[in-house]
Amino acid sequence: MLDLFSGWIDKCSDFLAERKGLLPLAGLALTILNLILRFFVPDIWPSQVDLFLHLGVILAILGFLIAPIL
Repeated sequence: MLDLFSGWIDKCSDFLAERKGLLPLAGLALTILNLILRFFVPDIWPSQVDLFLHLGVILAILGFLIAPIL
């Protein structure tokens, strides 16, 4: 099980090392998705609690922090 997890981490690290801006762009996309949901479908739960906004900001910050390490 540990070898499987270690192999998965290595593959993700290699993938993200070649695409350093992917995580911040994904965070930006989630933030824009939240904005669109907020305007067009304001009554659903993810829109009311700004779920995609929070996930997007966290993902973008992690992307900026991880990029120099990779």
